[in-house]
Amino acid sequence: MSSSADLSRLPPVHELLADPRLADLPRPVALAAARDAVDHARDALRAGRPLPDVAADAALRARDALRPRLRGVINATGIPIHTNLGRAPLSPAARAAVAEVAAGYSNVELELDTGKRGGRLDGVRAPLQQLCAAEDALAVNNNAAATLLVLTALARDREVVVSRGELVEIGGSFRVPEVVAAGGATLVEVGATNRTRVTDFAHATTERTALYLRVHPSNFRMEGFTERPDRAGLVALGRERGVPVVEDLGSGLIGRLGGGEALAAEHGEESVDEVLAAGVDLVCFSGDKLLGGPQAGIIAGRADLVAACRRHPLYRALRLDKLVLAALEATLLQYIRGDAADLPVHRMLAADPALLRRRAQALAREIPGARVEDDVGYSGGGALPARQLPTAVVVLPGDDPDALAAALRVGEPPVVARIARGAVRLDPRTVLPGEEDRLTAAVRAALAAPAGTRG
Repeated sequence: MSSSADLSRLPPVHELLADPRLADLPRPVALAAARDAVDHARDALRAGRPLPDVAADAALRARDALRPRLRGVINATGIPIHTNLGRAPLSPAARAAVAEVAAGYSNVELELDTGKRGGRLDGVRAPLQQLCAAEDALAVNNNAAATLLVLTALARDREVVVSRGELVEIGGSFRVPEVVAAGGATLVEVGATNRTRVTDFAHATTERTALYLRVHPSNFRMEGFTERPDRAGLVALGRERGVPVVEDLGSGLIGRLGGGEALAAEHGEESVDEVLAAGVDLVCFSGDKLLGGPQAGIIAGRADLVAACRRHPLYRALRLDKLVLAALEATLLQYIRGDAADLPVHRMLAADPALLRRRAQALAREIPGARVEDDVGYSGGGALPARQLPTAVVVLPGDDPDALAAALRVGEPPVVARIARGAVRLDPRTVLPGEEDRLTAAVRAALAAPAGTRG
């Protein structure tokens, strides 16, 4: 334990503020950093540890406080749709569209040819109608918002019928029963966890039934003695009873009309246009999963139902800002032009394992002690669940993978890798073109750091 004499060695805050490393910084930032550094040093002395360099610690804390928290990272996990890393990276066309709109004013709600007020969704509505073969479409800020808007606008104070096997939790706290409740609707569960039939929906239908809801299973698969309600049968029942069928499709794959046939065939994922062609009335899906664009939630289908969602006051609270609209429009136009295969997510998912091995070997040659192994990855983001993606990874040396991974995350640039089978692994699938040199430099720096300073 320290004595009062030990604590007297602590520098006063006003002296720290006069240090050249803090003197020119914004005073609130410098003051908070100085106080935190003194508190840290006091704790060290009381614990019997040496007095740290308080001024240097304060300067480091101030620098960190002024550094943006949201930063670009190199994704070496091999997961293309990584939720914690922002899901789909934008294409060059989408990035350019965002930069142009962000640089100044834009015609977000102005028709340039007439000078009259325009619709915020004008740039994305027509491409969505074409790509989804939908009567109408709108976009909000994510798929959870799209589902919530549909439930609120179409089913508030009424009942929504859902199979028990589809009452899933997606991500942090997105649970289907809670979203239904948030939309002001009453959830009616039908069937069993593993088997639900159209007749279960029929028996549950009353005059209060507003919707039949089908939900994409996202992050899991049930196998064995299972049965989902047949879509064609459910659509027929909806027509008979006058109840719209809504499907939360989640992943947002555009298939036949958007060049995604190969992806759909390879991974067994249903596309938006395929589902709507089967007679479903409304589909909700994400813009930043298999669609390969920015975070957005899209509602497509029957014109009257989309219009009801657009008229609802909640829509304004959930609408997209100009930057996301610019990125989404540019992404959709790539589909219209037939360039969807060039979207980063699509390139990553379709990457040839032999090419990935060559890329891994090239990276390993630049990293002392590294080796290459065959491995598998996953798409992430709740898309293509349980579908393995063959790959080759760079296995880094070292007996403390947690410390090495932490050192990579706080390096420059930050690198996010994965730990498996007792080692840090770099998967080239998600390393973007042009990032290789910066990645290998960051890895060499992390490996060269003294073990006690890592993390």
